[in-house]
Amino acid sequence: MLKLQSSFTISLFALFLSANAVAQNAVIVNGKAIPKAQLDKLVEKMGKPDDPQVRDQAREMLITRELILQDADKRGVIQKEAVREQLEQARVGVLVGAVFEDYVEREGVTDADLKAAYENIKGEYAGKEYHVEHILVDKEADAKAIIVQLKAGANFEDMAKAKSKDPGSAKNGGDLGWVSDKALVPEFSKAMVQLKNGQITDKPVKSQFGYHIIKTLDSREAKAPSFDEMKDQLKQMIMSDQNWQKVKFSEMMQKLRAKAKIQ
Repeated sequence: MLKLQSSFTISLFALFLSANAVAQNAVIVNGKAIPKAQLDKLVEKMGKPDDPQVRDQAREMLITRELILQDADKRGVIQKEAVREQLEQARVGVLVGAVFEDYVEREGVTDADLKAAYENIKGEYAGKEYHVEHILVDKEADAKAIIVQLKAGANFEDMAKAKSKDPGSAKNGGDLGWVSDKALVPEFSKAMVQLKNGQITDKPVKSQFGYHIIKTLDSREAKAPSFDEMKDQLKQMIMSDQNWQKVKFSEMMQKLRAKAKIQ
């Protein structure tokens, strides 16, 4: 009886270990375990809501990758010289990018660079900005009919909610907030700047999006954001400039060579 209990206990313990291993792994492919942590990381990188469907997609990606890796090993393709050279080139390419990114992050963008960029860009904020609403429809006849109703006393915001096809502003009564004339299509801007505060266009304004009825609520002199407010944006703008990247990469290599012992 004791021997039977002992065998049962061992079997139960083995079953527990097996279940625990399955819980820690996302999937096992031909005996090769892929940890759950790897699946979690891939789901996070996908940038989608973490739900069962997304996890199934990520799991299939991991399975596909593992099957290819295993088959590559079986076929011996990794031992082929051409494949090894390509892998090495890819490795070096990744490292070059990582080293340059780290260099730029640590010392690539100076305060002088940021301030120079700020001086260049803040002029773009000069001029006026407008608090404006609009109603957008497909047909000119519909736009004209809405203008007639507005002149008869209909509420602009209610009409925008009911009639406008612009999903971004319709739910807010057509409100686009404070905008610069430079930020809008030319036809819209031209009509907008000619309106007095509280005035509505007396005829539809045609653009690539359809027919607009525009109402200017208010206007004011535009004010550029402060240097501190734009600092992160300026940094990203500078770092994305290809000419700047070339100059900084050359600078990085000159520093590396100056410190290196090359015989």
